[in-house]
Order: sequence, then C-alpha cells, then structure tokens
Amino acid sequence: MAKMLYPFLIVVALALVGYAGGSLPALQVVFGIIIPYIAMAAFVAGFAYRMLGWVRSPVPFRITTTAGQQRSLPWIKANNLEAPANKLGVLGRMALEVLLFRSLFRNTSAGLRGKRLLFGEEKLLWAGGLLFHYSFLVIILRHTRFFLDPVPFFVPWLQAVDGFFQVGVPAMYITTATILVALLFLFARRVVMPQIRYISLPADYFPLFLILGIGTTGVLMRHFFRVDIEAVKELALSLVVLQPRIPANVGPLFFAHLALVSSLLVYFPLSKLMHMGGIFLSPTRNLTNDNRRRRHVNPWNYPVPTHSYAEWQEEFKEKLEMAGIPLDEDLDHKPEMAAARGGHA
Repeated sequence: MAKMLYPFLIVVALALVGYAGGSLPALQVVFGIIIPYIAMAAFVAGFAYRMLGWVRSPVPFRITTTAGQQRSLPWIKANNLEAPANKLGVLGRMALEVLLFRSLFRNTSAGLRGKRLLFGEEKLLWAGGLLFHYSFLVIILRHTRFFLDPVPFFVPWLQAVDGFFQVGVPAMYITTATILVALLFLFARRVVMPQIRYISLPADYFPLFLILGIGTTGVLMRHFFRVDIEAVKELALSLVVLQPRIPANVGPLFFAHLALVSSLLVYFPLSKLMHMGGIFLSPTRNLTNDNRRRRHVNPWNYPVPTHSYAEWQEEFKEKLEMAGIPLDEDLDHKPEMAAARGGHA
C-alpha cells in the first residue's frame, strides 16, 4: 500500500504547491517562469546525458535475436524483419517496434490454474500501451498551438479530427478520454494482478500518478474551471522567445498544471520513461544480424600476453616426466602445430 500511497501524496503535494504559488502574485514568477525554465534545462541536459552514455557504451558484437532465421544458406528462408541482414530490414524492424510496439504485441503472461501453469497472450496490455502513447502524442501535438505562432498547419486539422465527436461546449477531445482510460487501466493492472503488484515499485506508480494529475488538471481547466486561454498562450509564447512575462488573468489551477508538467520534465531523464530515446539505441533492434556473413572484431580489444601449450610443456617438462605424463615431441619440430594447440595459461 505504501508503494502506491507515497507517490500519490507526492503528486498531490506538487499540485497543491503549484496552486498555492499561482494564487500569490509574488510567487507567480517563480512557478510560471523560473521553475519551467529549470525543468526544461534539466530535461534537455538529462536526456542528452543519458543518450550520450548509451551511445558510448561498447557493443563489441552483434546481439542477435532468436525470433527469425538470419540470411545464411540459400536454401534456408530468411526473415529480414526478425533478423535483418541489411539496413532496410533494420529500419523496418525499428519502425514496427516504435510505431506498433511489436515486441509488446507478442508478450505473454503466465498463471496458475489449479496446479497447471498456463501461458496466455497479453493483448490488453499492448492495446492499453498503444492507446496511451498515441493519445499522449496527439495531446502534445495539439498543445503546440500554445507555443508556436503561427500555429502549424496540422494542428487545426488534428483538433477537428480529435474533437469530431462533440460532447458539450467546449468539445470533449477523444484523446482526453482515451489517455485517462489507458492510465486507469495501466494502474488497475498493477493493483489487481498480484504478480505485477509484487514487483511494482514506487517508481512505477509515480509517473502514472504524475501524468494522471496532468490530465486531470487539464480536464478541469477546459471543462469545469475555465482559464483565460489567451493569457496562457501569451505566457507560453513569452517563455519560448525568452521574454517571459506573467499575464494578469492566468488562474492558479494553470500553475498547478504547470507544476506537474515541470515535475515530469525533471523526472523524465531519471526514470524508465527514457525508453522513449533508449529504444533507438537498443542493440537487438538497431543492428543488422550478419554474424555469419562478416567477421566482427571488437574495436576495444587490446594485446593480451599468451602462453602456448608448447611453452607450458617446456616450462613444466621435468615435472611432467616425473609424473609419467607423455610429452608431445612434435611441438619442438612443428611450430605451426604448437601455435594451433596453444592457449592461455
């Protein structure tokens, strides 16, 4: 219970602190300008640091997967999406993973039914994850209207498609509902399934509560406690052009929303959410599987002193003779054989 309670209380505290700061004119500069700038700087620096760390990590050989046959003999059918032998296949495999979560689609679950261990599919997890990520992407793209002037051409079209099923005024966006449903499903899955609940940590619940808090405050601002959209856009544009100013009509609920967004930006590079960038540097996804076609030499190799069998026999020759162990006399006359049989001491 504590694994869920503490992250929840932290998110509530962040929202309340942001709301309180937005209610006091003297603190609006802190919560509306200083903290967002610090959060964005931390996000960019942390994201770059994590990515550079992965880029510099040694990958001495191609890490193959077992999901498909690589190209080898002409009479064996190869699978260029499972075990790509060229960059085009790598691009296809990466696109399927990034856009459709292909590996998650194949995920399986295990459970006991009586005394029998049964394996099943996890298509609900795949659907929930896909729904969440695409809803989040659409919401972020819709929000570019606050940061860019003129508004990108695709944003009005995206808003029209997202809000075509109009419910009330202002229109209820489809992605607003789907992201909340997806988040609640992912949270319920961690709570209801005992094996998932057992391995879940506060770090697994915190981003769920944080994004849920961002979505909830956004819904409240749009449909229940209206804020001045023009003032919000004026603040967002002033931050982008590095001429920050706090308009007079920005409500405290917006500052609570902004505090949660800033917290997410700071937390992002430190968390598992970095899989967004890490997927592109995964060796099992971004490398061709051509170990049988070309030899891969570790570029970080350094000379290692060796001790051949011939040298070892010469060193312990007297002891070997005393122990009655036969000696290989050919080693003295066939250096190439000695090298072939040589090894590390």
